[in-house]
Amino acid sequence: MATAQSGTGRTVTTRIPARLDRLPWSRWHWSVVIGLGTVWILDGMEVTVVGNIAARLSEPGSGLPITSGEVTGISAALYVTGACLGALFWGRLTDIYGRKKLFLITLAVYLGATAMTALSFDTWWFFLFRFLTGFGIGGEYAAINSAIDELIPAQYRGRVDLLINGSYWLGAVAGALLSIVALDTSIFPADVGWRLTFALGAVLSLAILLVRRHVPESPRWLLIHGRHEEAERIVAGIEKRVTADGGRELPPAEDEMTIHQRSRTTFTEIARTVFARYRRRSTLGFALFIGQAFLYNAITFGFGAILTQFFDVPSGHTGYYFAVIAAGNFLGPLLLGKLFDTVGRRIMISGTYVLSGALLFGTAWLFDRGSLTAATMTACWCVVLFFASAGASSAYLTVSEIFPMETRAMSIAFFYAIGTAAGGISGPLLFAELTNTGKVGDTVLAFQIGAGLMVAAGVVAALLAVNAERRSLEDIATPLSAAEPKPAAARP
Repeated sequence: MATAQSGTGRTVTTRIPARLDRLPWSRWHWSVVIGLGTVWILDGMEVTVVGNIAARLSEPGSGLPITSGEVTGISAALYVTGACLGALFWGRLTDIYGRKKLFLITLAVYLGATAMTALSFDTWWFFLFRFLTGFGIGGEYAAINSAIDELIPAQYRGRVDLLINGSYWLGAVAGALLSIVALDTSIFPADVGWRLTFALGAVLSLAILLVRRHVPESPRWLLIHGRHEEAERIVAGIEKRVTADGGRELPPAEDEMTIHQRSRTTFTEIARTVFARYRRRSTLGFALFIGQAFLYNAITFGFGAILTQFFDVPSGHTGYYFAVIAAGNFLGPLLLGKLFDTVGRRIMISGTYVLSGALLFGTAWLFDRGSLTAATMTACWCVVLFFASAGASSAYLTVSEIFPMETRAMSIAFFYAIGTAAGGISGPLLFAELTNTGKVGDTVLAFQIGAGLMVAAGVVAALLAVNAERRSLEDIATPLSAAEPKPAAARP
């Protein structure tokens, strides 16, 4: 329902957000999950493959004059740097030009850069396209998380967001197993197998790109940006499909809101919103991202090196161990995700962060005592990351739902970039340096730093987390374009 003609600068009264939130789960929602969420599988495969082939790339005959430390250190840092810069660059464009345009463009960038990585003939080429691959992936985080949260009903948003972000680890399992085959010189020559892993990533991303074309633009974004009639058509089409799938009429949508449409939001308004109006939420976002980014980017990038240096695991077998760890990571969001919508955000976010950090401290203690083998080390990591993965996924959920619609993609990008830069750039460089010393104490120190940051972030979440479960995005944070902001939106 509109009270004024659509167009930027006009005012409309609508029930579009309420209509989307009152939808039951349907096959259409699964199509959104598949079309948008599967890219995390590619990201997980990318990072895992690089970590597992580091030793092979540094061996004579690989086709690249590169060391294992350069792969897990410099290359990893460049990938994360690209992701941080890409998140900021594409995140701004996502809020201006829409979710769909950008989640198509960023995937195309990733596809091209991955394909070019497979053709690497020198170290500088490999470094360049690892950076550009990250640049594309960084944009995906902003475009995809904002689109998913705006299309998924409120009562399912938490578990779906966690599951999608957790699917990264399905890619990690695939990457670990793929690296086993790729590194088997009885199947592929040493200078061919690793190239095929990157080529496969490009092929899979092309398939996802074809599926993604059918995912619509976010009606919420269209509504605010003066395209109310298009938003109405999209929502009506979704309702028709959901009704046909369920075989029953939908309940009426009760809540409505009035929007002053706009073309874009200035950086000044974004900064004022994030750092003044919602500064407590910003503190929460920083803490969650720094904690999880340092733990994952600092430690899992070097896991293959730990196995080979401290447990004498052959480089071609590290994929088996990492596949087990990755499976544990995926099970965390899968099994715990529903609790974020029922038990609540505050308890689950703080609980998963603190518990995973405490368990990591215990793992570091056992490793320092020499009590672990490759198998028991892997078992400890499975338990730690079962909880850490759910917590890390909830960081993306948190920053995508606690800020106003007009700033959503940029907020995701900003907190991802800052947190990942703090833990994901310095982390791999520091951790590669520590593990390369071959000293147990140095590796223990890296574990303890990651654990300490996770626990600290959990404490911050216990104090500042927003009770966003089963609430509409507009209720959690009133859009800047709303005619009459609700007092509840000012709560931390």
